[in-house]
Amino acid sequence: MIVVESKEMRNMEEITAGCGIPMSSLMETAGKSVAELAENLAMEQRIRRICIVCGTGNNGGDGFVAARMLAEKFEVCVILADGFPQSELARTNFSILPPMVMVHEFSEQMYESIEKIKQADMIIDAVYGIGFSHALKPNVGELIGYCNENTAAVKIAVDVPSGILCDSGSIITTCFHADHTISFTALKPLHVLYPSMDFCGKLSVAEVGIPKNIFDSCNAIMETTDAFIARNPIRPRRKSAHKGTNGTLLAICGSYGMAGAAMLAGKAALRTGVGLLKMAIPRSIYPIAAQCLTEAVFMPLEQTTDGKINFKEYNRILFESVESASAMLIGCGMGVSDGLRQMMAMLVENSTKPMVIDADGLNSLCGNLDILRRAAAPIIITPHPGEMAKLIASDIQTIQAYRYDVAKDFAQEYRVTVVLKGADTIIATPEGKVYVNLTGNNGMAKGGSGDVLAGMMGSLLAQGLSTEKAAAYAVYYHGLAGDRCAEKRSLRTMLPSDLIEEIDF
Repeated sequence: MIVVESKEMRNMEEITAGCGIPMSSLMETAGKSVAELAENLAMEQRIRRICIVCGTGNNGGDGFVAARMLAEKFEVCVILADGFPQSELARTNFSILPPMVMVHEFSEQMYESIEKIKQADMIIDAVYGIGFSHALKPNVGELIGYCNENTAAVKIAVDVPSGILCDSGSIITTCFHADHTISFTALKPLHVLYPSMDFCGKLSVAEVGIPKNIFDSCNAIMETTDAFIARNPIRPRRKSAHKGTNGTLLAICGSYGMAGAAMLAGKAALRTGVGLLKMAIPRSIYPIAAQCLTEAVFMPLEQTTDGKINFKEYNRILFESVESASAMLIGCGMGVSDGLRQMMAMLVENSTKPMVIDADGLNSLCGNLDILRRAAAPIIITPHPGEMAKLIASDIQTIQAYRYDVAKDFAQEYRVTVVLKGADTIIATPEGKVYVNLTGNNGMAKGGSGDVLAGMMGSLLAQGLSTEKAAAYAVYYHGLAGDRCAEKRSLRTMLPSDLIEEIDF
């Protein structure tokens, strides 16, 4: 799937109309897609009463089409949120609603409208679409509020939950709280950005008749990781493959009190298929690590009095990375100190092997980002919003509000691949490409999940994947492992260590 902005979506519709395919045909197909989703959900949950809230434009027209089709099997009521339809297509479809569809105009029949909403088993929001660009009118906001209060009803948004700005995901006042959102042709930015993604529910995309050649030539701002993976499969291993040909990862991780982060990363790297894992860790955690990771080779290092890797070990680490490693992973549970900051800077500038920088590796870069411009090899950084806020001297709220722009700008400015973690993780490349990941769930929001992801990513880099492919594959399959865990356990009880056992691709 791809993600397109509202302007590009309109452009595709205009080109389609210019090819002789009328907008009325697109609206009919869109409305049919809404009706099919609604019917499937209604049959699953034995729903009888469906209330469709319609606006004055073409989004309302989609709702009228759905109402006409659903009226054959369900009790359907249409609520006119802001008066009678204004667009020609919406007026046409409103005029052919069957007599059994009850219509209420909210401002004139407020009591009746509210009662219908309260009694509904399903509410379909077809008020505003991708062109919405302002705060909700007070009367429409009030109506949306009544819809949200009916928590027992299944709620479906048509393309956009009303009240959300399509291209930014911003919500000025309030918005419709959807359980399901059906988008037409492609995903829109609001479906994958904060804060809007929390109000979209389960996403689906319906084709409505845009010709393939027009769709293929559109200007998408993002692509989903699954689409990227489908286009860029990993080559199968040769029959003669051995540990040497399957890559060597040098993982510089851990500190006293943080052995778990290193172990999670190491286990994930092994499960992801690296031929040889070398763990460079402080001596104090070696006894734990050796029992936990029996397949790894260890490089116990001298440490400082507080249990962190001693800077004196820099030359030994650099030698190992240059001479024997295919890739490096730095940071999981490593801690931060002046010596480690100096070590990070020197490794970035001098190691010629691609690397993943995670957690405390990132914290060690704060205030010294220019070294990334002098990197001797390709780099992936994997910040969560708090770490990204520290890197660019911002705050978490700003990072979350502008995730796409923050990741893309940083990747291009510092020539690194950025994996900005969180729900719908964003991946940005130095070339300006941006990917969004739709696998995963909130059960993964526990300490240690990021270490698993870093280990997977480092493993794939060591096996010869580019930073772009390693990031996309790791993020996608990390999320997929989380989804498998949720199916077997629950969102509340699943653990990051459970993810490792579900890594499979």
